[in-house]
Amino acid sequence: MDEDHNNGGFLDMGKADRSVWLMKCPVVVAKSWKSQLASSSSSSSSSDSQPLAKVVFSLDPLKPDDPSLHQFTMEVAGSETERIPKSYSLNMFKDFVPMSVFSESSQGSVAMEGKVEHKFDMKPHEENIEEYGRLCRERTNKSMIKNRQIQVIDNDRGVHMRPMPGMVGLISSNPKDKKKTMPVKQSDVKRTRRDRGELEDIMFKLFERQPNWTLKQLVQETDQPAQFLKEILNELCVYNKRGANQGTYELKPEYKKSAEDTAAE
Repeated sequence: MDEDHNNGGFLDMGKADRSVWLMKCPVVVAKSWKSQLASSSSSSSSSDSQPLAKVVFSLDPLKPDDPSLHQFTMEVAGSETERIPKSYSLNMFKDFVPMSVFSESSQGSVAMEGKVEHKFDMKPHEENIEEYGRLCRERTNKSMIKNRQIQVIDNDRGVHMRPMPGMVGLISSNPKDKKKTMPVKQSDVKRTRRDRGELEDIMFKLFERQPNWTLKQLVQETDQPAQFLKEILNELCVYNKRGANQGTYELKPEYKKSAEDTAAE
């Protein structure tokens, strides 16, 4: 690669061989960390910065080289007033597509920060699963609240309903022309992505209604792009390739318990 400092084409490879970990964390934890980072960056003193979490690595001293006996846990830091679970288990995966981490500074310089050695999925401990489920239900209820407002227009006499200048030729009053209008297929409509956390809340609500859904049904229910839905489904659900529910998705066991508790209420 040519080193072009002026055009921002230079890639700093000084840390290319460094091993890094990639972790997928719940939305509530990510939002908490973002708020902590924002508050620490606004502080004038660098000594106020605190670690976001502590990772604990456990092994069997009699079999220290057995990877099946290795366990990773995380203790999330933060004030006691934050209503998020503090203890999480980290499920490690080594079978994943090779990835690297890059960073970009405010000046536009790009650097390679390292190669992903381990990939983790973060989920609450069993003793915190009920609290986490309650937080998910609260987020779901908030996302279902409609924020639309109705405004009454007085003495308007339909002015805003009349065609604007330049639109007269676009609107036909001939009934025959109306018949020629082709209906827009649902697959041709460009769907707008929702906020990821909001969509997860809606998905939990749908799986409370029924345990199994096909991708086509979920696209119709959520009005979201199929590819975006697949990303969420791969995180929250398992796909049934055989059996009575073949071709459908259902919640992973750690999330299914929260949905069952909600249905019981």
